[in-house]
Amino acid sequence: MRLSAKSRFAVAAMIDLALREASGPVPLNSIGQRLRISLSYLEQLFSKLRQEGLVESTRGPGGGYTLGRSAQLISVADIIRAVEGPRGLQADEDGEGKEAGWQLTQDLWSGLNSRMMDHLQGIKLLQLCEEQRAKGVQVEERASAGRRGIFSQRKLEAPRTTAPNSVFALAAALAAKR
Repeated sequence: MRLSAKSRFAVAAMIDLALREASGPVPLNSIGQRLRISLSYLEQLFSKLRQEGLVESTRGPGGGYTLGRSAQLISVADIIRAVEGPRGLQADEDGEGKEAGWQLTQDLWSGLNSRMMDHLQGIKLLQLCEEQRAKGVQVEERASAGRRGIFSQRKLEAPRTTAPNSVFALAAALAAKR
């Protein structure tokens, strides 16, 4: 079984995405800034997550990533399997080139691997998000996608005028000028 930095980053990024997806697609650069992970590394991870159907991408202004299915249906094992490949949660059973002790303990490591797989399969993304919220993690609201970049709209102010607003005010203004 491999629980590499890649797996830990992928799980953290998926938690971040799940916490923020209610306000629309989440850009990778914002995830990278919060988690201090490079954008190119995140692109590699999310490419694998997208291939497995765990996330969906939206292009264009206001684009980013959303979960491919409910957070209740995504397990930690699913995430690790997506980024590590099909053997990511399997014991290394290739006995060739291993020391002699490997054959003696293979059943032990295979059993441990199986229990770890069952445990990780039982941990859902929704559960991890709820734990973060319970710890007080603040999720900032972001501006809606239609009001970003070159498409941002300025607030219109009511025009100010010094012109008289009635006939009587006009007469009074003309009389004052004489």
